[in-house]
Amino acid sequence: MDNYSQTQQPSVTSVALKYGLITALVSIVYTLIIMVLDMSDNRWLSALSFIIMIAGIVLAMKEYRTLNGGFMSYGQGLGIGTLVSAISGLLSGIFMWIYTTFVDTEYMGRMRDKQIDALLDQGMTDEQVDAAMSMSEKFQGPLALILGGLIGAVVIGFLLSLILSAIMKRNRPEFE
Repeated sequence: MDNYSQTQQPSVTSVALKYGLITALVSIVYTLIIMVLDMSDNRWLSALSFIIMIAGIVLAMKEYRTLNGGFMSYGQGLGIGTLVSAISGLLSGIFMWIYTTFVDTEYMGRMRDKQIDALLDQGMTDEQVDAAMSMSEKFQGPLALILGGLIGAVVIGFLLSLILSAIMKRNRPEFE
């Protein structure tokens, strides 16, 4: 009997699910801290959420590559990164809906007031501000928050994964 045992290739989905959940948890905690401290309009602090996503994608790709004998194709990396961002975006969108609906019901009102002030500071007339605000109110329902979080995260995660996969890929030699 042959003692040769073939190692099983890890699943892209299982690695992406694990790191999607971890990335979502870290993003949710970070977002909660920013929202409680009322600093969600600070662009620098908001930009740090991209670093959380990048870290989650990179860590997922590194683990997959380690589990796969040190190899990861470009497509596998792209799939991992996109799935990590989709899972994280979906869970973050659900968190935002729960937070703004049940925990801090005044949050959307405060953001609306800040947005109105910003539009007026840009020199818009009252009629233009009213039109802009009526349009933005259409995107504040629970479905819009969840789908917005999902779609935004998938698009950004896909673009980041295009770059990160190219950097981190390591193809298996063809004649091995």
